[in-house]
Amino acid sequence: MPHDDADPILRLAADLIAIDSRSSVSNLAVAERIESELAGFEVERLDWTDPNGVPKRALVAHRGPGEGGVAFAAHMDTVPPAGWLRDPFRPVIENGFLHGLGAVDMKGPLAAAIVAARAAPRDLAVTLLLTFDEETTKDGARLIAERSELVRRARPKGIVVAEPTGMRCVRGHRVHVQFTATARGVQAHSASGRGENANLRLIPFLAELLPIHARLREDPAFLDAAYDPPFCDFNIVIDNHGAAPNVAVGLATAHVKFRYGRRTDPSPIVAAVRAAAERARVELAERWEGEPPELPSEHPLVRAAVAETGRDAVTAPFGTDAVHLQRIAPTIVLGPGELMTAHTAEERVAIADLAAAPALLLRLAERVAALP
Repeated sequence: MPHDDADPILRLAADLIAIDSRSSVSNLAVAERIESELAGFEVERLDWTDPNGVPKRALVAHRGPGEGGVAFAAHMDTVPPAGWLRDPFRPVIENGFLHGLGAVDMKGPLAAAIVAARAAPRDLAVTLLLTFDEETTKDGARLIAERSELVRRARPKGIVVAEPTGMRCVRGHRVHVQFTATARGVQAHSASGRGENANLRLIPFLAELLPIHARLREDPAFLDAAYDPPFCDFNIVIDNHGAAPNVAVGLATAHVKFRYGRRTDPSPIVAAVRAAAERARVELAERWEGEPPELPSEHPLVRAAVAETGRDAVTAPFGTDAVHLQRIAPTIVLGPGELMTAHTAEERVAIADLAAAPALLLRLAERVAALP
């Protein structure tokens, strides 16, 4: 491979890309591959079975003094390869980029965090928090925060979530409420006149979401200039569960993701969605992610990251495992790569960005270790 400085990261990132670890499948194979890189670390395995019966594993690894120092966090799962025309599990290097599912979100940054941790001197405490299902439930981060004995002993002074931020410190981000609205009908051939199309109940509910969507973009109470964009995300995905056009739909589902930041009160929007569901007589389930993580600009961890990167800290509209990891220690988000190709069929990460990341992460770890 070219780019000698990037070889250890490229080889590891390529190996990780080649292992299917979509959130819907088991991540045990990728967890085992990662553990093979952690010789000399104390490793804690946290096993979990998801609601669909799929086995998952989170890893916590520590090396160095008994406590203090930094923790690097990263997730092992990816989104599905929707729209891909090339093999998503075949890593390819083209024009200075590594291509493949998870290249930037986040098997490339994951590899960079592991390489940085391995390069740390033995007298520097460094911990790895490696999660599953970040793209869906964030249950891996929740499991570590609630059950890891190793992280309690390691007591890191700060956590760096290595999501792709262009190596700029993200000091806070939004979280979400995930609504699932379900309408039920009677499935039948549409020409028979004997069915009851569930969409006819779902459509009135969806119609009531239009003014909610507009309100979030127009009402100053829901705009936060600290974020780009300043308005809250309110995304709607509709699922007829594979029904054909000549079928009266028996089951119709709408998934609504509402993201909000620390200075936004979500209760009026939640109340409006609940009321719309009640009027349309659809079932409504809610999954709350947690408190929005956000450190002030003057926090020592943020200041250390700003001093090392030479760039001001920002906030971000997306979400990460920081929502749960902040229960362990102060948490920022900072990692190699740009988010613009994540979750697309052209996902890629610049090899130069990966190559430069471990040294910066290691210098940041040394700054964090020196904090009081």
